[in-house]
Amino acid sequence: MDFEKSDNGECLKVLLVGELDAVNAPELEQCLRDEILGVKRLEFDLKELEYVSSAGLRVFLCMQKIMNAQGSMIIRNVNEEVMSIFQVSGFTKLLNIE
Repeated sequence: MDFEKSDNGECLKVLLVGELDAVNAPELEQCLRDEILGVKRLEFDLKELEYVSSAGLRVFLCMQKIMNAQGSMIIRNVNEEVMSIFQVSGFTKLLNIE
């Protein structure tokens, strides 16, 4: 998995590409924890994310908990396969998905 970030000081945008799984989820989480301080809005763009595992879901949940305390988080451009994973896991009720 690859990811691209852009930050304007108040909003951090993250584009995820490939598969978010147990191999790369810890790296993404650590990177986001380092970048998220002071951010008011976190936006994930999943248009190029092909798959997310339970480890990847955990990253979204951790980021949502942090952002609930300091701002907001939104997930955009979710494809059918990843949306199905969010639905089966119940994450559509926990995350703000557009």
